[in-house]
Amino acid sequence: MRPAIYVNGRFMTQPLSGVQRFAIEICHALARVSHAQGRPTPVLLTPSGHVAEHDAPALPRRTVGTRHGQVWEQCELPMAARNGILLNLGNTAPLFGRRQIVIIHDAGVFGHPESYSWKFRLWYRVLHVLLSRTRTRLVTVSEFSRMELARYLRIPAERISVMGEGAEHIVRAPADTTILARHDLKAQRFVLAVGNLAPHKNLARLEVVARALSLRGIPLVISGSVNTTIFNASGTQTLPHPATYVGRVSDGELRALYEAAACFVFPSLYEGFGLPPLEAMACHCPVVAADIPVLHEICGMAAIYANPADPDAIAQSVVRILDTPVVAQELRAAGKERVAEFTWDRAAQSLLQIAQDMTA
Repeated sequence: MRPAIYVNGRFMTQPLSGVQRFAIEICHALARVSHAQGRPTPVLLTPSGHVAEHDAPALPRRTVGTRHGQVWEQCELPMAARNGILLNLGNTAPLFGRRQIVIIHDAGVFGHPESYSWKFRLWYRVLHVLLSRTRTRLVTVSEFSRMELARYLRIPAERISVMGEGAEHIVRAPADTTILARHDLKAQRFVLAVGNLAPHKNLARLEVVARALSLRGIPLVISGSVNTTIFNASGTQTLPHPATYVGRVSDGELRALYEAAACFVFPSLYEGFGLPPLEAMACHCPVVAADIPVLHEICGMAAIYANPADPDAIAQSVVRILDTPVVAQELRAAGKERVAEFTWDRAAQSLLQIAQDMTA
């Protein structure tokens, strides 16, 4: 008899960002895949009190314990999941979990410590090292992250499994084109960047792009915000100008921006996976990506790459797409093929297989 599968629902109490997006989409996919395969549906375990619904995961939910935050996760959650396998989707997990998987999305707190607050950085470093010394099964989202985590945690790479992500969520939401009218944006007459404004997102190096586009009467549009409880607010960058800042947007608004943009530029210095370029491809938007290993792994031949440390190279790549319609069209076609390789259902199947292997 297969053990029950539980999902750590702490992410439901946190603001929506990339990790929470991942958790929500994986939960939806776990429900679909479990039903299709005739498996028992995993149960989402959440703390008592306020739980942000976000896009409520399609899993049965059970409220457990009376505490919140890290105390709940470390003390009450492992007791509630003691008769099954616990899936921890967002970088953290109980140190004394009996049978569990933790998905560590990247090694950013080790490789780019300047991007994070000292409290967050210290806690994650200690937690990840300690988890790697337990029987917890470690999982990450790219081969690049697997090698990075193995190096920093000083463990064999074989101890870390890899699963992917998906991008189809962005085309499920109807495009909300009101954001275009609100900011006076015209289709194919702006360039889009998305980032949370932390230093490693490297948006400051879009200054040359912003100026070059301004001379053509084309705005650089930037969507994103910064969570100072995680990221190092004192290290946030000087942002490019002139640019149109639209802040945090809904999925429908983001889809409208991707679909209307002449191209999408992603200059990040470090990623564990790199979901925004795939979202852009899903919306048929040509992509200029940073020339870093993980983005080559994810985007393949479906993007133009530019040195993220060279603002002129980034600007030249963007201008090449604007001035060469055939290149833009080729990128759209290549992006459509590339993004089809990444789905949330495929990611959920990988995760369930890892869980099944733990019981073999």
